[in-house]
Amino acid sequence: MTDILFGIYGAGGHGREILPFAIAQLEKSNVSLDRLCFIDDATPERLINDVAVLTLTEFLSMDAAEKRVAVTMGNSAARQAATSRIAAHGITPWSVTAATAVVLSHSQIGQGAVLSSFVYVGPNVRIGTGFQANTRSHVSHDCVIEDFVTLAPGAICNGNVHVRAHAYIGAGALIRQGAAGRPLVIGAHAVVGMGAVVIDDVPPLATVVGNPARILEKRSTQP
Repeated sequence: MTDILFGIYGAGGHGREILPFAIAQLEKSNVSLDRLCFIDDATPERLINDVAVLTLTEFLSMDAAEKRVAVTMGNSAARQAATSRIAAHGITPWSVTAATAVVLSHSQIGQGAVLSSFVYVGPNVRIGTGFQANTRSHVSHDCVIEDFVTLAPGAICNGNVHVRAHAYIGAGALIRQGAAGRPLVIGAHAVVGMGAVVIDDVPPLATVVGNPARILEKRSTQP
């Protein structure tokens, strides 16, 4: 794997948080850490947490038989745009999983997922592209998580929940279990506020807060 160059796209807070997981993953595969860099066009820094920072143009110009990139932006629209940019250059999205994360059998996770420390994914779960599961978040059995969904720290999706694309589940939020054939649905681009307790479906583009969760606002267009 020494001919593979690995990048963490986004040197902000979340990128720096997953850096130790990425390093551990590479060390387990006996990959030299000089094959790892941050990719960030916004920061003037050239070294962050002892890791080189390149622009995307610089990364693309590097000589390597293969390149893999973990896209770490917290904003799901930015994450999708960055994923599209690297895909246009034939770069494979790189999934990073903390050693303490647990993924049970018969679950499918799409490319470019980031599973932070103590994340739990139960059996028979289907997860799309660009998923971000922050520390101690939980996805139980038979859930369907669509593309570019974000779970903040401590968010819990109980079984038979369907989270549609670009939804954001806030820190400590709790989503009630659905039923086989009648999942509880979190709509596309919905936002579940931190600590909310969701007992009913959440419409697309809605923001819900509180216990039980209620609609705070409903946007007319996606971000």
